Amino acid sequence: MSRTEADAALRQFVEGRRKALLRSAYLLCGDRDEADDLVQTTLVKVVLGGRRHVRLDNIEAYARKTLINTFIASRRRFWRREHPYGDLPEVPEPDHDTDTGLVVRAALARLSAKQRAVVVLRYWEDLSVAETARLLGMRENTVKSHAARGLAVLRTEVQKEFA
Repeated sequence: MSRTEADAALRQFVEGRRKALLRSAYLLCGDRDEADDLVQTTLVKVVLGGRRHVRLDNIEAYARKTLINTFIASRRRFWRREHPYGDLPEVPEPDHDTDTGLVVRAALARLSAKQRAVVVLRYWEDLSVAETARLLGMRENTVKSHAARGLAVLRTEVQKEFA
């Protein structure tokens, strides 16, 4: 594949998959602005990686792995552990959002970064245990454990909210 064809394939991928990556990123982050930043960073890495390697066999898997790794790495940063003090500005409610969606997203925010990544990949992206393990660089039993614990937390939080 020539450089021009590779650039065209990358451009087509970015245009066609940006919204799907944004939905996954939003479920990971729970914040639209942060999800948009995460997708932007991911796409920059994908484009640069595609140009560097010229031939990526599965650009979809590469982008998904880059998204997850970028998300997990962002959670390790020191500034994420800081807590602001004082009054926060009012945040408008998202349009056309159900109570269930709000509760589920709030419950997702309570999961650890790796648990959230596993839950999103397994149940939102509909990947198998083996695919999720390969993508995250974990053993399959670790993926199953993170999924079970994450679902238990989600179940508890949702039941608590609607009880």
